[in-house]
Amino acid sequence: MHMADALLSLAVGGTMWAISAGTLAYCSGKVRKEMNDRTIPLMGVLGAFIFAAQMINFTIPLTGSSGHLGGGLILAILLGPCAAFLTIASVLVVQALFFADGGLLALGCNIFNLGFFPAFIAYPAIYKRLSGNNPATKSIGRASLIAAIIGLQLGALGVVVETAASGISSLPFSTFVAVMQPIHLAIGSIEGLITASVVIFVYKARPDIIYSPVKFLPGEKQNLRVITLTFLMLAMITGGIISWFASKEPDGLEWSISRISDRERLKGPDHGLHAVLADLQEKIAILPGYSLSRPVEPMKSPVAFDEKKPDGSDNRLDASISGFVGGVATLVLSLLIGSLLKARKSLP
Repeated sequence: MHMADALLSLAVGGTMWAISAGTLAYCSGKVRKEMNDRTIPLMGVLGAFIFAAQMINFTIPLTGSSGHLGGGLILAILLGPCAAFLTIASVLVVQALFFADGGLLALGCNIFNLGFFPAFIAYPAIYKRLSGNNPATKSIGRASLIAAIIGLQLGALGVVVETAASGISSLPFSTFVAVMQPIHLAIGSIEGLITASVVIFVYKARPDIIYSPVKFLPGEKQNLRVITLTFLMLAMITGGIISWFASKEPDGLEWSISRISDRERLKGPDHGLHAVLADLQEKIAILPGYSLSRPVEPMKSPVAFDEKKPDGSDNRLDASISGFVGGVATLVLSLLIGSLLKARKSLP
């Protein structure tokens, strides 16, 4: 559900940049005050895991579409909403800068749609209410499933509203929303099952890792090492190997656009700031389209990692390198953000 710049006007894109930047500033202040010994390492390894998980598109049966894990709700449940927002922003920044996945103008929209709705609406209003003060496995699973579905529905609606408000595409609001919401309901159902599985796994293995705004106890540090190493290993396996089997079908946004306009991607303005940002992104992306070779055509998502390239070389190598580079970059960026906040916290 990563938006491209072609869907957005400068006014809408700039406004969402400002809103997301303001939210990031607010979250930075909150995390700095609430930070404990588990915050920084968990932000790093969970960010790497979510990056890797987003590389794996799963097919939606009978639709010709695919989806992938958003991950915002998992982050909110394990890190809390503010640290989750900072971490998902790190994932999206790495995707945009390193892999040209999602436009630079659209980065503010993507951070808001994939971060704000799960962290600040689905988590407190749905998950926390349904899981209760003394959660059990069943209530956690049910709450995770429902909250993930609602969070993704809100994110999909955000894409439609931002596109309609921009007024530069040929996608009418009523038709776009009628296509986007049902397909993302199906995607959200699968994402909900994945989210519930991950959260239940953590709850059963290390319940102390589930976010709580209380002080971190020294005796929990051994548990923290185990869970961080587990997620780091999962990130490397997911990005380096499981990503080979990503679905070749277009994702929910591209599928919806194709149903309305007969194209999976719309061409944006080829002049002004749109052109400048497109040229900048092309220059700085080291693995555009999650590929070692620069694509002749604009990137389509997802990348068919299980197929051969036109030159006969193995596309799976691209997947492994992209998963490793992206995972490490997200890990480093998340750790850097956490470390800077911790350093500011220690200042008099």
